[in-house]
Amino acid sequence: MTQLEVRPLSRAVGAEILGINLLNPVSDAQIAEIRKIWLQHSVVFFREQPLEPGAFQAFAQRFGEIIEYPFVKGLPDFPLIVPVLKLPHEKHNFGGVWHTDTTYLQEPPMATMLIARELPPVGGDTLFASNYAAFEGLSPALQDTLRTLKGVNSSAKAAVTHSREDRLADSATDKGRSELNSEHPVVRTHPETGREALYVNPGHTVRFAGWTEEESAPLLNYLFEQQVKPEYTCRFVWRPGSIAFWDNRCALHNPINDYHGYKRLLHRITLKGDKPA
Repeated sequence: MTQLEVRPLSRAVGAEILGINLLNPVSDAQIAEIRKIWLQHSVVFFREQPLEPGAFQAFAQRFGEIIEYPFVKGLPDFPLIVPVLKLPHEKHNFGGVWHTDTTYLQEPPMATMLIARELPPVGGDTLFASNYAAFEGLSPALQDTLRTLKGVNSSAKAAVTHSREDRLADSATDKGRSELNSEHPVVRTHPETGREALYVNPGHTVRFAGWTEEESAPLLNYLFEQQVKPEYTCRFVWRPGSIAFWDNRCALHNPINDYHGYKRLLHRITLKGDKPA
């Protein structure tokens, strides 16, 4: 066993991992223990880990295959690392709405990893929420109903497309203006833990399959509110060199847009997932 210390941020989701220096070689046993902690808490955080892009990419790759983000180009020397950037004059922050990353893909990512590079003096925290807890907090009858449904997800839902506009203007990929759509179960069984989680999100889910948007809206809005109840969330205050590593299969996140007039830059890596079931 390694000497990792775990400090939960809330009962439902999130934990800091201490007792490891990622600038030093990380053993397979340490990676296995980090993964175990990550599966338990859905998102884990590391402090004071100023990894250069190559080392950051190498660390992320220990947990899975890195894939490209479909809409924004990566760094010139590290195309699989995407800058998550807001400049002082910009009003919208990238992904600034509760969401699960790219659920409009047929095989949404397993996980996302972020490292903080430049931060405002205050603000720019990120909220996380447990889709396990949200599902478990519903009545058994509603749980049964939701198990029969599929959600339709779109990359073009207005709230999240606005948050991409600045980056699409200066660093769009060839797919930058395309619309991607998918259908996934509303209740997803996690392939590693076996736990059930809600798998809809305010950023991308537009309706239930076979339902109109108007018919879907009341129940979807109820679920969206259920997902982000305070008791199901945690809040992470970034510092330079902080790393967040979250499980897209069972967690939502929301970067808070409260630092106008300041630059905020993080680097993002996305890890390949599978088709939700």
